[in-house]
Amino acid sequence: MALSVVDLYARVLPRTNCGECGYPTCMAFASMVVSKKLPLKGCPHLSAEAVARYQPELDAQHAAGKWTQRDLSADALAWARERAASMNLADLPARIGGELTEVDDRPILVLPYFRGVIHIGREGIRTADGGELGRWEQVFILNHMAQGGSRRPTGRWKSLQEIPNTVSKIKSMHSHVEEPLRERFAGQKEKLAAAARSVGGVDVTAETESVDLAFRFQPLPRVPVMLLFWDGDKRSGFGAEVKLSFDETITEHLDIESIMFLSEHLAQLLLNR
Repeated sequence: MALSVVDLYARVLPRTNCGECGYPTCMAFASMVVSKKLPLKGCPHLSAEAVARYQPELDAQHAAGKWTQRDLSADALAWARERAASMNLADLPARIGGELTEVDDRPILVLPYFRGVIHIGREGIRTADGGELGRWEQVFILNHMAQGGSRRPTGRWKSLQEIPNTVSKIKSMHSHVEEPLRERFAGQKEKLAAAARSVGGVDVTAETESVDLAFRFQPLPRVPVMLLFWDGDKRSGFGAEVKLSFDETITEHLDIESIMFLSEHLAQLLLNR
C-alpha cells in the first residue's frame, strides 16, 4: 500500500515537530520524503526497524512515480527529443541554417547561437567546447528544429500582441521580460547598449524611428529579435518602456512557448551583464 504524506505523518513519524531533520514540522518532512524522495532515515527519532520496514515501500512508490514531484525539464526534454528524433541532420542547414560537418566520424550540425555556436548531433546538443546545454535550452533548440519552418526573415516586425494565439502570454512577457529590463535600464541607455553589444546585439537605432535605442539580435540564423527602448522623460511624466519585436516569420520557426523562452533567456542575458 502506498504511503501518502498524511499516512507517513500519522503512522510512521513521531509528530514531535522537533526540527532536527532540518524541516520545521513532521508534516513538512513527510512531504519531502514522499514527493522529493528524501530518505526516511533523515528523521533522527525513527528506529532502524521502522526505517527498514517503510523505506522499501517508499522506494517502490517512488519508482512507480506515485505522488512524486515530476522533473518537468526532464519530461520536456524527453518529449522534445522524441519530436525531433525522425529528422535527418543533413536536411537542417537548408531549413534552419548552420553547417553540416563531421566530428569523430559522426555528422554534426554547427549552428550559430547568439555570439557562439552549438553542435547538434545524435548524442545531444553541446556547446563548442563540449559542454552540454541546459535542459530547457535543449528543449528550445529541439523545438526549433522540429517546428518545420524554412523561410528566411522578411524584415517585417511584429510585437507579441500581433502574433496569433499569444493572449495568454502577454502578461508573462510584461512581467518576466519587459518590466525587469525597464527597471534595470531606465535612465541608463548606455548601459543597456553595452549589455546588448556584449551578447551580440547590433545597434540599429539610426534605422528605427521614434525610439531612443534599438538593437537587433540573431539568436538563431532564421530567428532575429528586435529590442526597442524608450527612456523615461521626467518633464513629460512618461516612464521608460521596453518592447521586443519578432520577424513576421517567427511562428514558422518557434512555437509560442519557445518564443517566450527565447524572450526570457535574452532578458536574463542582458540583466546579468
